[in-house]
Amino acid sequence: MKKLLLSALFLSFVVILAACGSSNSASDSKTITVAASKTPHAEILEEAKPLLKEKGYDLEVKVLSDYKMYNKALSEKEVDANFFQHIPYLDEENKSNKDYDLVSAGAVHLEPFGIYSKKHKSLKDIPNGGTVIMTNNVAEQGRMLTLLQHADIIKLDPKVDTINATVKDIKENPKNLKFKKIAPELTAKAYENSEGDAVFINVNYAIQNKLNPKTDSIELEQTKNNPYANIVAVRKGDDKSDKTKTLMEILHSDKIKEYIDKKYNGAVLPVSE
Repeated sequence: MKKLLLSALFLSFVVILAACGSSNSASDSKTITVAASKTPHAEILEEAKPLLKEKGYDLEVKVLSDYKMYNKALSEKEVDANFFQHIPYLDEENKSNKDYDLVSAGAVHLEPFGIYSKKHKSLKDIPNGGTVIMTNNVAEQGRMLTLLQHADIIKLDPKVDTINATVKDIKENPKNLKFKKIAPELTAKAYENSEGDAVFINVNYAIQNKLNPKTDSIELEQTKNNPYANIVAVRKGDDKSDKTKTLMEILHSDKIKEYIDKKYNGAVLPVSE
C-alpha cells in the first residue's frame, strides 16, 4: 500500500514538473504571433518571415476581419503584437477601453491618405453643396479634415489641435460641403459606385481595390511631420522583450525598406527608426 502511495505521489510530482516546464517553454517561445491587416501589413510581415527565421524566430501572421478585434486580441494575450494602426488610433483605443494597456514598439511605414473621385479631377472642381465621404474612424477625422485644409477647401478652428478636429471645428466652408461618414471598408465601394463627389479611402483598402494613392487620388496628404505612421503595438512591458526587439530590428532593416519601396511604388513609405 505504501509503495502504491509513493508511486502516486511520484507521478503527481512529475506531472507538476511537466506543467511548470510547459509554462516556461510557452513564455520562452520562439514563435512571434502578430495580428495584422491584409494589405500592406500582413504582406510586409510575410516578407519578414525568412529574415526572422535567421534570427531564430518563427513568425505567425493572423489576419482578422474587424479593426476592433486587433487590440482586443493583443490585450487578451491571444497574440504577441499587432500591426495595423497609428498612434492616434491606439491612443483612442486605450482611452475607450480601460483594460487596454498597449504601447507602440515603433513605427514601420506611412500610408499617405488619399481622396478619390470619379466625377472630378480636383478638389477645387467639387461644386457648391457637394458631398465628401469620410470614414467613421474617430481617430482619423482630424487627419482627413487637415488634408482638406491643406488643399484650401476648408479652414479649421486654429484653437483646436488638428489631430482631434471634427466636422464641428470647421470655421470656414466656402463650398458648403456636406460630410457623410461610413465604415472604412465601404469607402472603396462608394468610390466605385460614384457615391458623393469625393471619397476618402485608407491606403490598405485602396491597394486592395487596385488604386494607387500616388497616381489615382485627386489629393494626397502631406508626409512631412505626419503623426500617422503605422506602428507595431504590444502590451506595456513587452516593448523591451527580445521578441519585440528582434521583430522591430527586422522591420527596420534595409531589406524590408527596399521591399516596401519596390512593392508599393510610393503608395506606402518606409520610415526610419
